[in-house]
Amino acid sequence: MRFGFGLVGLLVALAIVGVLVKKQISATKVAVPASVAAPAHGASAPQNVREQSQQLQEQFKQQLDSALQQGQERLDKEAQ
Repeated sequence: MRFGFGLVGLLVALAIVGVLVKKQISATKVAVPASVAAPAHGASAPQNVREQSQQLQEQFKQQLDSALQQGQERLDKEAQ
C-alpha cells in the first residue's frame, strides 16, 4: 500500500515536471522582433543562430566604428 502511494506520487511529480518543461519550451519559441530579423544593408536573412549572431556582431561593429569616427571628427573640428 505504501509502495503504491509512493509510486503514484512519483508519477504525479513526473507528470507535473513534464507539463512545466513543455510550457517552458513553448514559451522560449518567441517571434524575433523585426529590427533583429531584418537583414542589414541588403544582406540575406540569417539561416541559423550562428549566422544571426555574426550578423548582429557585424552590425554592432559598424555602428561602433561610425560613432568613433563621428567623435574623432568633432574633436578635429574643435581643435581647429
